[in-house]
Amino acid sequence: MDLFDAHSHVQFPAYDDNRELVISRAQKAGVKMIAVGTQYATSVAAINLAQKYPKAIWAAVGFHPNHLSSAWHHDLKEQPEAVPEVFDQGKFLTLARNPKCAAIGECGLDYYRLDGELADVKTKQKEVFLSQVEIAETVKKPLMIHCRPSKGTDDAYRDITSLLSKKVPAIMHFYVGSPEMTDILVAAGCYFTFGGVITFSRDYDESISRIPLNRLLIETDCPYVAPLSQRGKRNEPAFISETYRQMAKIKNLDYDSLVQQIYQNATYVFGTEN
Repeated sequence: MDLFDAHSHVQFPAYDDNRELVISRAQKAGVKMIAVGTQYATSVAAINLAQKYPKAIWAAVGFHPNHLSSAWHHDLKEQPEAVPEVFDQGKFLTLARNPKCAAIGECGLDYYRLDGELADVKTKQKEVFLSQVEIAETVKKPLMIHCRPSKGTDDAYRDITSLLSKKVPAIMHFYVGSPEMTDILVAAGCYFTFGGVITFSRDYDESISRIPLNRLLIETDCPYVAPLSQRGKRNEPAFISETYRQMAKIKNLDYDSLVQQIYQNATYVFGTEN
């Protein structure tokens, strides 16, 4: 029975030394995945990897909000002289039209790393996000949304609710909103992904309990946030079954039923059925 990793970064430099081995382990574990871009170069790399593994990997192409400020998101090799990339809607639209592109993103809002209000940065994040909403609507593919609020708040989620498209699905990657915000986003038709953090934190259980089963997805967000048994190590798609088992416990389902439902959800929203 196949497992689906709705959000991975197997094209990132963290895997440069043994990417083929990591993908081989995922395939042996029955894991299919979305390789998610966070800027142009990593989006191109995601497409290339998806073309190399057409039955196991699909791509998401997008521009991460942290690339708009000095809060540098290290998804390329360390380059001290590097400056934030300028978002180019035309270049991303071309990538989005590729048949192996299953979603637009990782895009959205990130207020967590901002120092104070920085209204100009927030405004720019919203502008670039809306540009990617336009791309998603043009190619009729879902949005893979990174939305991280200021600590202890739902501020970024509140802001993004007014920017969501009514024409394409929205997937809330690594969801961290409050239970109350969960109800709002469920009513808005959103999907939600959860990763290894649910294996060692109970902070997400209440929100998960409020999300309909047909709106749930599971991810690794690898190389980040490995599940409990691998905590502190570089994460990878082959580890995802531990998160599935914990999700089955939270939703009071048997493992096989959950796996089947999540796979059905993923193939429906991403259009990835071979």
